[in-house]
Amino acid sequence: MEIKKIRKRDGEIVPFSNEKITEAIFKAAQAVGGKDYREAESLAQAVIELIDEKFPGSHMLSVEEVQDAVEQILIKTGHAKTAKAYILYREKRSQIRSTTAFFVKVKDVVEGYVGKQDWRVRENSNAGYGVSGLQAHISGAMIAEYTLNYVYPKEVGEAHRNADLHIHDLSLGAFAGYCAGWSLRQLLQEGFNGVVGKVEAKAARHFNAALGQIVNFFGTLQNEWAGAQAFSSFDTYLAPLVKEDKLDYHQVKQAMQEFIFAINQTSRWGNQVPFTNITFDWVVPEDLREEPAIVGGVLQPYTYAQCQQEMDFINKAFLEVMIEGDMHGRIFTFPIPTYNITKDLDWDHPNIPALFTMTAKYGTPYFQNFINSTLKPGDVRSMCCRLQLDVRELRNKTGGLFGSGEKTGSVGVVTINLPRLGYLATSKKDFFDRLERLMVIAKESLEIKRKAVEKHMQEGLLPYSKRYLGSLVHHFSTIGLCGMNECCLNAFGKSIATKEGKLFASQVLDFMRKKLADFQEQTGNNYNLEATPAEGTAFRFALHDKRQFPNIITAGKEVPYYTNSTQLPVDYTRDIFDALDHQDELQCKYTGGTVLHGFLGEKISDWRVARDLVKKIFSAYRLPYVTLTPTFSICPVHGYLDGEQFYCGKEHSKEELEKFGIEADESNAKSVNGKTLVKETVQKPQEEVTA
Repeated sequence: MEIKKIRKRDGEIVPFSNEKITEAIFKAAQAVGGKDYREAESLAQAVIELIDEKFPGSHMLSVEEVQDAVEQILIKTGHAKTAKAYILYREKRSQIRSTTAFFVKVKDVVEGYVGKQDWRVRENSNAGYGVSGLQAHISGAMIAEYTLNYVYPKEVGEAHRNADLHIHDLSLGAFAGYCAGWSLRQLLQEGFNGVVGKVEAKAARHFNAALGQIVNFFGTLQNEWAGAQAFSSFDTYLAPLVKEDKLDYHQVKQAMQEFIFAINQTSRWGNQVPFTNITFDWVVPEDLREEPAIVGGVLQPYTYAQCQQEMDFINKAFLEVMIEGDMHGRIFTFPIPTYNITKDLDWDHPNIPALFTMTAKYGTPYFQNFINSTLKPGDVRSMCCRLQLDVRELRNKTGGLFGSGEKTGSVGVVTINLPRLGYLATSKKDFFDRLERLMVIAKESLEIKRKAVEKHMQEGLLPYSKRYLGSLVHHFSTIGLCGMNECCLNAFGKSIATKEGKLFASQVLDFMRKKLADFQEQTGNNYNLEATPAEGTAFRFALHDKRQFPNIITAGKEVPYYTNSTQLPVDYTRDIFDALDHQDELQCKYTGGTVLHGFLGEKISDWRVARDLVKKIFSAYRLPYVTLTPTFSICPVHGYLDGEQFYCGKEHSKEELEKFGIEADESNAKSVNGKTLVKETVQKPQEEVTA
C-alpha cells in the first residue's frame, strides 16, 4: 500500500486510514440490514488493492477517488443493496455540504467584498469599489457556483475547484461568451437598432454621431460578454464621415476627446469601464482601398483610398488626446489601441512622433506585426466569409491579446496549471498523459459552454449579440497555459531560460497544438492556443499548490505566483533583445492572443528610440504582437512620475494630503520629499474575470 495521504474536499491533507473505509462500508451495510463487520474489512482490503492497481506510484488521493473505488468494489462483488445505500449516502452528504457551503459562501462573498478582504476585489484595476461592484461580485459568485454544480459535469467542476485548470469568467457562467470582435462597417451601414422595445438609431451620417453610436454599442455589448470588445480598421471606416462633413482638425480632435472621455465611464455591469480595443490601420488596407466608402449607410462615389488625409486627422487626434490624459493628466485606460505595422508604413510620417511619444511615455499601444509574421491585414475580415476551411488547420484569432477580427472572438477560455503537472509527473510520458487528460476536460467544458451560449443567444438572452453576430460559428474555443517556467523547474530543475527548458516548452506547445487540431476535427468548432492573461489565475494556482504540495517550486517569496504562459521570469533580463531571441519561436506557436512585453524600467526620453526599437523588432523577428512597457507612477496631486517611485518628491499642501486619507501637519505637508503621499504604480489593463 503506497497511499499515505488523503486530500479532503476543502484541500486539507490528512493521513490515509483503512479503518475509515471499513466504517463507511459497514454503515452502508447496516442501512440495508447487514451485520458482518469482517465482510466490511474484507471489502475495504479489496478497495485498497483496486486503488494500488489504478494509481500505481501515487502517495495521495482525493476523497472522491477513494469513494469511487468503494462503489466499484461493492458493485463488482455483488453487494448491490449496500452499493445503492452507499451511493445514496454520498449523494445526501453532497447535498448537505452544498447547501451549507452555499450559505457560508454568501456570507463570505458579501463580507469579503465590503471589507476588501477578497484578493479579487483588490486585483481588478478595471472595476471601481462601490455598491454596483458589490452586486456584480455577489451575483458572479452565485452564478459561478451554479455553473460548477449544475451546468458542468462533476469532473469539470472538480478540476477547476482543485486548480488543475482554471475556467475563466465563471461569474457569467455559461450564459455569455468571453470576447468578441464586431464589424464597424456593419454598424456604419445599418445603424444601432434591431432589438424590439429598445431605442433604435439609423446609420450615422456624421462623425460625432458615429462615435456616439460606437460608445453605446460597446457599452451595450459589453453587458453581454465577459471580456474585451473590439472594432478593427477604426480609422479607415470613420474617415469618410470626416470627409463628408468637411471637418477641420480642431473639430476632429474635439469629437475624439468627447469619445475617449465617454468610453472611459463606468457603463459596464459591476462598476466597470467597458474593456475595449480598437485597431488602427494607419494606411488603408489593400483589401479596402478600392471599396466604396460608406456614409449614412450609403455607398459613396469615392473609395477608402481617397480618405487618407482624414485617416491622418483621426490618428493624430486620438494620439494627442491619449497623451494629454484627463484633467489631472491621468492616462486613459481605454480603448486599448492596436496599430497594424505594415511594409508600406511611412516611419517618417508627421503622426509618427505622437504615436511613439505615447509609446515611450505610457506604453499604451500594442503593435501587430504585418512585416515579418504570418499575419495579413485582411485576416481580420476573412473569418466571416471563409466557409470552406481545413478542419486540421489551426487558424489565428486576429486582433492580438485583447482584440478580435470582425465577427469572431472566443467563446470561453480555460487555462492549464502546468507547474503542478511538472511536479506530479513521474516521467515525460506521464506528463503528457496528464496534460492530455486536462485538455480533454477543458474541451468538454468549452463544448458545453458553446452550446449553452448559442442557445441563450437564439432564445433572446443576448439580444444585441444575436442582432449583430447571429451565431458563434466563427468564434474560437480557447485553451491556454500558465507557469511553463515553474513547470520546468519542478519537472527537471531548470528554468525555461535554459536550452533544455526552451526545448521542453516548445514540445509542450507543439503537443497542445496537435491536440487542439484533433479537437477541431472531432467537433467541427474552431480551437486556438492562447498565452492567456492570467495574473489572477497565476496567483490562484500557486496558492492552491503551496497548500497541497509545500515543496512545489513557485515564483515569489512572500506571495507565491507563477510566471505567465511561456514567458521568461520577470527578473531574467533587462535586455529586450535577449528576451526576443528567446521568445520569438515560442510566441509564433500561439494561434490565439499573445504579446511580448518589452519591459523598459522607465520611459524612453526620445520618441525616435521607441520608433526605431519597434521597427527593428518587426524587421528581425517573426513574433506577431509586441508592446513596450515603461514603468511609471501617478501622484494623485501632480500626475505622471517617471519610473517606479514610492514617494512624490514635490510639495503637497495639508489639504491635498488629507484629501487622500493621509494625516498631515505643517511639517510633512510642506515636505519636499513628500514621503507621506502614497504612490500608485500604473499597469496595463488585464482582462481577467475570475470566480
